[in-house]
Amino acid sequence: MNEFQTIYEALGEEKIRLLTKYFYEGVAKDEALRPLYPEDLKPAEERLFLFLLQVFGGPAAYSEKRGHPRLRKRHLDWAIDGKMRKHWLNNMFTALDKINVEQNTKELMMGYFVKVANHMINR
Repeated sequence: MNEFQTIYEALGEEKIRLLTKYFYEGVAKDEALRPLYPEDLKPAEERLFLFLLQVFGGPAAYSEKRGHPRLRKRHLDWAIDGKMRKHWLNNMFTALDKINVEQNTKELMMGYFVKVANHMINR
């Protein structure tokens, strides 16, 4: 990734789609995270995909469909503590390891995910 590219430009939609797919495959098997999600994970997977497209510099489809992300507010109904943060990050980093991402891009993404996971702690 050069200094003028966005993460979206460096990865493309297909890799972001795969990232969300692999993340939710992990969620489905994670005994701590799974209860936080509805039975059907597909709608949550699609929302995360659209969110990541937007936040990484792609189309603003998430905001067009759902309005401002307001991540913390949207997640207040769930108890998110340090343990949940760890489970979420482990699943996201495992998913990230499954897609072929240039190291600088991967580090930017990991930094973003850590920042967001820290912000989401509400208990």
